[in-house]
Amino acid sequence: MKTYIVIGGSRGIGLSLVNLLLENNNKVINISRNKPDLSHDNLTHHSANVLKDELPEVASCDGLVYCPGSINLKPVARLKLDEFREDYEINVIGAVKAIQAYLPRLKSGQNPSIVLFSTVAVKLGMPFHASVAAAKAGVEGLTRSLGAELAPTVRVNAIAPTVTDTDLASKLLRNDKMIENITERHPLKKFLKPDEVANMAAFLLSENARSLSGQIFEMDCGIVSFKI
Repeated sequence: MKTYIVIGGSRGIGLSLVNLLLENNNKVINISRNKPDLSHDNLTHHSANVLKDELPEVASCDGLVYCPGSINLKPVARLKLDEFREDYEINVIGAVKAIQAYLPRLKSGQNPSIVLFSTVAVKLGMPFHASVAAAKAGVEGLTRSLGAELAPTVRVNAIAPTVTDTDLASKLLRNDKMIENITERHPLKKFLKPDEVANMAAFLLSENARSLSGQIFEMDCGIVSFKI
């Protein structure tokens, strides 16, 4: 039985991942401001704001997944510098803080792995995404740099999803017309469900991904890969 730390596992992709890991007979330590609507003997919850609070100590750790993110979509002229700083703090600094806190335990873990989250907006230039794309580009740089630094002991990978049906993306999917437009923009004529992304994260944590590190996996429904 392995032990995984999920930062931000109370909703969306994080909650789907927590459920999946528990179904596969793992121990899960969830760290988030809100407690997930879930009870399980193998689940431990710690209420904490990753950016402001001390992170709890753990006895062991075989994998770390950092889920917090932001979608702050505005014209660059309307973005305040503090908004750029806030997005960078949430996406990059929070991940660094978590990695630094749990790296000693990870190094002693079984096939230890770190999974971070980027966005297709890093590779696909999209209007109004300046702040989040800049922050997530930092996540991708961190992924590659740490993948090299921590090899061969700890693997580090990131997932770059397109629009995913979570609370974070609710403003993009708030009516039928917007859902239709987003669906049509993707060559596969779909966008993502949280469990699809969670399955990719679980795979990257698993023994089946032992040869993968420093990679950015685009779950794009074709929007980056294809021009149709």
